[in-house]
Amino acid sequence: MINNELNFGGLGIAPKLLEKLTNMGFKSPTPIQHKTIPITIEGKDVIGIAQTGTGKTLAFGVPMIQRILQSKTGKGLIVLPTRELAIQVDEALTKIGKEFGLKTAVLIGGASTYVQINALRANPHIVIGTPGRINDLILQRALHLHGVNILVLDEADRMFDMGFAPQIKKILQSVPTNRQTMLFSATMPDNIAKIASGHMKLPVRIEIVKQGTPAENVEHELFVVPKNQKMSLLKNLLAEYKGSVLVFIRAKHSAGKICRDLRNAGVLATEIHSNRSLNQRKEAMEGFKFGKYRVMVATDIASRGIDVKGIELVINYDLPENPEDYVHRIGRTGRAGMSGKAISFAMPDQGSKIREIERLTNLYLPIIKLPEGLHVAAAPTNNYSPQNNRNRNRYSRRR
Repeated sequence: MINNELNFGGLGIAPKLLEKLTNMGFKSPTPIQHKTIPITIEGKDVIGIAQTGTGKTLAFGVPMIQRILQSKTGKGLIVLPTRELAIQVDEALTKIGKEFGLKTAVLIGGASTYVQINALRANPHIVIGTPGRINDLILQRALHLHGVNILVLDEADRMFDMGFAPQIKKILQSVPTNRQTMLFSATMPDNIAKIASGHMKLPVRIEIVKQGTPAENVEHELFVVPKNQKMSLLKNLLAEYKGSVLVFIRAKHSAGKICRDLRNAGVLATEIHSNRSLNQRKEAMEGFKFGKYRVMVATDIASRGIDVKGIELVINYDLPENPEDYVHRIGRTGRAGMSGKAISFAMPDQGSKIREIERLTNLYLPIIKLPEGLHVAAAPTNNYSPQNNRNRNRYSRRR
C-alpha cells in the first residue's frame, strides 16, 4: 500500500540522494519507509516489521547509504538468509549509490571465493552476504568487521528458522558494539526479537501491521485435493490463468518431476532450490523475471528471495511447514499495490495445517469445488468442513 499524500522530501534524505530517488521513479514512500527512514538516518536502532513487498530494502538502504557517504569512514554490513535476496539487495543499493561512488561486495555460497576476496580488497562501503560465507571469510581473515558501524539483519526470523542462529551470534561478536543495528522482517516472533534486542541499544519497534498479516491485495482460495490429483489440478489452473505463476513445493527433489510434467504439457517452466548451482538459480530467476519461463517451481528458499513484478498467481502445491511461510509465499504476488491471487492445495488430512494458517493470518480460506473431471476429495479432517468454511468465509468465490 502506497500513501500518495506523502513524499520522500520530508524524511531527512540528503538533496542529491533525494534527487536520485526521484529520477528512479520513487515518489511516495511506503508506510515502513515513511516511519523508518527518519529514525534510522538519526542513527537509532530499529526493529521493523512490515508485510513482504512493502519496500523494506529501501527503508534500510537509503539511510545506510546516506550515513556511510556522509561519514566517509563508516562501513555497512547486511546479513540475509538467501543468495537470491543478497543479489537483489545489492542490485537495489547499487542502482541508488553507484553514481556517488558506492562500492559493495556480495558474499554468498556457490560463487567464487577468489572473486569475493578481491571485492573485499577493493575496500567496499557495504558488504552484503549470507551468514555461512560471511563467517567462512572471517575465519580465512579475508573479512574484517571492525570498521562496521551499521548492521542490518534482513529477514531475521527466517535466518533463525534456517538454523543460522550460531553463525549470526558469531557475526554479532565480530562487529563493534558501538554500532547502529536494524532488523527487518515480515514476521518477528517474540523469542527472536528478544535474542536480537540483546544486541541492540533501545531499539525502536516499528510495526506497520500486526505480524502475520498477509498482503491485503491478495485473494485466497483453497482446494482439497488428493496427492495423486495435484498435477492435474495444477495444469487445469494454468489453463485458466494466463500470467506468470510461482508454484511452491516442500521437497526439492519433486521440483524436477513437476517441471518435466509441465514442459511435456507445453508450459515453459523452471525450478529453483538449494540443489541448483548459483548459475542455475540466477538463470531461473532471470528467465522467470523477463518472461522466458511462465512458471517457476520453488521451495521456500524463494519465499523471501523473489522480487518479480506482476506475478499473477502463487500456488501452494504443498502447504508450508510453518504457517509464517504462508505469509511470505503469498507475498510474492499482490506487491506494490497490485492485486494478486493465492491458491493452496490441501490434502484431506491437513485440516490442522489450514487452521494454523488461518489463526496466524486471521483469514478464512474459502474451499473451492474441484474442476470437472477431478474427483471431489473429502474436506480436511478435524471438523474442518466446506459447510463450516462457507458460513464464515469473508472472501468471494470464483464463479
